Parts: sequence; C-alpha cells; structure tokens
Amino acid sequence: RRIHSVLEKLFKLKERKTNVRTEFVAGLTTFMAMAYVLVVQPSSVMGFGTGQTFTDINGVVISRGALVVMTAFVSGLMTLIMGLYANLPFALSTGMGTNFVLGALIQSGKLSFGNSMVIVLISGIIFVILTVFGIRDVIVKAIPFNIKTSISVAIGFFITYLGFSNSGIGNFKDGIKLGNFSDPHVFLAILGLILIAIMTLHKVPGALLIGIIAITIIGIPFGVTKVPDHLFGVPTMSEISQLTFSFDFKGLVNGSSLVLIFIAFFGDFFSTLGTVLGVSEKANLLDKNGNLPDIQKPFLVDSIGTVLGGLLGCTSFGTFVESSAGVEAGGRTGLSSVSTAALFFVSIIISPLFLMIPDAATSPVLIFVGYSMISSIKNIDFGDFSEAFGPFVMIIFTAFAGGIAAGISAGILADVAVKTFSKQSGVKKKVHPIMYAMCLPLMVYFVFN
Repeated sequence: RRIHSVLEKLFKLKERKTNVRTEFVAGLTTFMAMAYVLVVQPSSVMGFGTGQTFTDINGVVISRGALVVMTAFVSGLMTLIMGLYANLPFALSTGMGTNFVLGALIQSGKLSFGNSMVIVLISGIIFVILTVFGIRDVIVKAIPFNIKTSISVAIGFFITYLGFSNSGIGNFKDGIKLGNFSDPHVFLAILGLILIAIMTLHKVPGALLIGIIAITIIGIPFGVTKVPDHLFGVPTMSEISQLTFSFDFKGLVNGSSLVLIFIAFFGDFFSTLGTVLGVSEKANLLDKNGNLPDIQKPFLVDSIGTVLGGLLGCTSFGTFVESSAGVEAGGRTGLSSVSTAALFFVSIIISPLFLMIPDAATSPVLIFVGYSMISSIKNIDFGDFSEAFGPFVMIIFTAFAGGIAAGISAGILADVAVKTFSKQSGVKKKVHPIMYAMCLPLMVYFVFN
C-alpha cells in the first residue's frame, strides 16, 4: 500500500484516471510491440543475414551481439528518463529511418562507423540546443490545428501499413497486392486481429497484450516461432568497446556530410514531433489548441537520447510510434514508460525469450492501434479546402511514401502553399511566419533525401 502511495504521488495516477496495474500492462504492451528493434537495429547497421560481425572501412569490427546490448541499454535508459522526468507514456529507441540510411553507407564503404556516429552526435547536439532555448516549442505552437490533428491520422495509416507489411497480409514488394493467405504467418496475424477485436468489444483488460501472448504460443506448433534453446544470453561486453566513443572526423567537412546531418536532424525532428503529438492526442493529453503541456520535456529527453546514441554506438534515438500500443492498453503516465524501460534492461540478459515473439503476433496490434488513431480524422474540416488539403497530402504521403517525416513535411508544404495563394479573405494570415521559414529546409529535405 505504501508503494502504491508513492507511485500515485510520483506519477499522478488518479489525476490521469489510471492505476498501477493498467500502467504495468501498458508498459509491457509497448515493449512487446517494439521489441523488434532489438533484431532490426543490428541488421540496419551491418546488413541482414546470419553474419555476426562486420568490419568497416577503418577496420572497426561491429558485432551483432554488441549492437543488441547497446540498443537495449540506451533504449531502457532513455525510456526510464522519459517516464521519471516527463511523466509520459512514451518509449524511445533507435529510429527506423536514419539507421538504414547510415547503415547502407557503412556497408557500402562510403562511410566508416565512426563517421556515422559523428553525424548522429552533431544532429543530437543541434536538437539539444533548439530544445534548451525553446525553439522546438515555438515551432510546434506555430503549426496550425488542422496539421496537428492530421498528424495522428497520418501515423495511424503508417502503423497500419507496418502491420500489413510485417505480417504479410499486404504485399508491397511490387505494387500493392494481397498477401498469401495460405501462409501461416498471415493466417495467425488475421487470427490475432480478430481475437483482439473480440476482446476489445467485450472490454477485456490488456486485450493487446493477451493477443500478443496467445498468437506467440499458437505460433509454436505452426512453425511461425519456436522456443529458444537458451533463455539467457551473456552480453559480449568485450565487443562493446568497438562501438562506444567510436568517432571518425576524417572526410566529414563536405557537402554530402552536411546533407546527411540535415537528413538525420529533420527526419528525427518530424518523426518525433508526429509521434509525440499523435500519441498524446490518443492519450487525451493535449490541450484545446492541440498542444502538449511541457512538450519541452519529452523533446529534451529525445534529443539527449540521440546524443547518447552517438556516444554509445547507436544511431539517432526517437520516441517510438509503438508507444501508442501502450496508450491503447490504458497507459497514461510515466509509470508505463518505467515498465517498458525495465523490460529493455531485462532483455539484455534474456533477449532470446523476448525475441521469439513473431511479427504475426505484433502486427495485429499495430493494425488495431492504427484503426484507433485514424478515428481522429473526424476532427479535420473537409468542408474547407484550405484546411483539408494539407492534411490530405500529409496522410497520402505518409501512407504511400512509407515515412512519417516525409508525410509531415509534405503536409506542411501543401498547407502553406494552399493558404498563401488562397483568394479568401484572411486565409493567408493564418500562416505563421515560422511556417514560411520552415518551408525552405523542408524543400531541401525532399531534394536530398
């Protein structure tokens, strides 16, 4: 009872209409939905396949095991700080975007691992400076309500796309096609979606988590997943020294490096902005103007995460859109983030157990959460073309170009263009000067990305 009292005071559980049990379930659900990062991150840096090590152009040996350990450690640390400092149900890890851009250059020999870490570090420092001086907060408040509202919808379409793609329900390798429904992965993903829907209909607590566990267990006899030979793994600490503080400043003073820093910065900026506002909207944490009170706190944690990522051998860090899975499970405070962080720390040792969770189990969660976030589309005024076109462009770019950063950037450019050239009285005045200032770098982002 004393522990409950401390948690209540620290996280303001009653004020946000939640409880300890709900927050723990939400944290576990978020972790389950984003545990794939522990598999994807090493592959994004050193390539997919069975190889356990990769040697870059400077002779630095990068090991898959070390990347898993550091990704889990930094993810846990930054998510813990997010929960304790910002008291928000957001989890952080290596962003899915910049990691593949830098990883491809490392694998092709165009960049050393040390070069890429310097790029990450510089972009993170820029983040910290903008956050400390309140510039990020000013930028967010300058963005109009229709764009803020459509961010949640765009993210909903994006994570639904991820669910369809990861599960195989949709085939996006050559156009947009239906997946192979005779594949047990696809069958189990659909079964999981149905199970979650039925449990949600009957208001079963922890429906998303139950769905993940159920499909993982059912997937064993189907051959979709298997119980690992070893439940415990010992971190390869000797290999971590190859990753930490591994900086190579040679050859970085050129135009291409500046472009990479720009891409890392804006990609992370708008992905985080979209996720923070979108997930906050779903958790009913935004005010009447669509702003998140004390938004500088999650921004600061996010920016420090990228700096730490550069220092400890990870790529850019960001707030994960999969946090919405935990919000859907009832998470409303930093306690859910603390729970997620604890699981990241535990996964360092028992990662084989967590990593047996197949895409067929997590994909239905993403699809279901996507459905719930798309419902915010009702708040967009489609009766006013000047207010609706920007959100429309944002949604279709996010859904069909496969990226939150690209979608948000395109939506902002379209919104500013339509309002600037509108003949309606007063429409042009709705565009904040900061929005005009943002357009130039956003156009450069598209040109060089």
